[in-house]
Amino acid sequence: MLYYDHIDSPIGPLLLVSDGAGLVEVGLPHGNAAPPPPDGEHSKPKLHTAARQFDEYFSGNRQSFELPLHPSGTPFQLEVWGALLAIPYGETVSYADIARRIRRPRAVRAVGAANGANPLAIIVPCHRVIGSHGHLTGYGGGLPAKRWLLAHERKHAPVPELTLTA
Repeated sequence: MLYYDHIDSPIGPLLLVSDGAGLVEVGLPHGNAAPPPPDGEHSKPKLHTAARQFDEYFSGNRQSFELPLHPSGTPFQLEVWGALLAIPYGETVSYADIARRIRRPRAVRAVGAANGANPLAIIVPCHRVIGSHGHLTGYGGGLPAKRWLLAHERKHAPVPELTLTA
């Protein structure tokens, strides 16, 4: 059984879907709210923790999510999504960087395809992946949403401490 809820966000309504044990999807808006799963049941209580953590993220008070995740994907997709989780808050990397991190430097296009198939947007931060020359590339919620997310994270990212030496 799948459970779902829509939550409001600064980039538009997000769809949260859980299998009861973990989050399986975060649907991004692209014009309209993502449609709920056809066999899903609306349940705010089952998604309360996820909704609260998204509120904290969008208010600038959360930099990572602490939720059980149950994405479905191929072994390659799961490997790419694991690499996305290692991208620090407020930073960006290229598709080529991810391909190198998973030790498949020639798989840049496959990394891009896996990035685009990410079912857990924002939590698995595919928005932090940009083109090799620093250009923003496609995003399921649209480039304005990607720009907003990156600017939001830069604004709230921790400032590294400076150590002065004599």
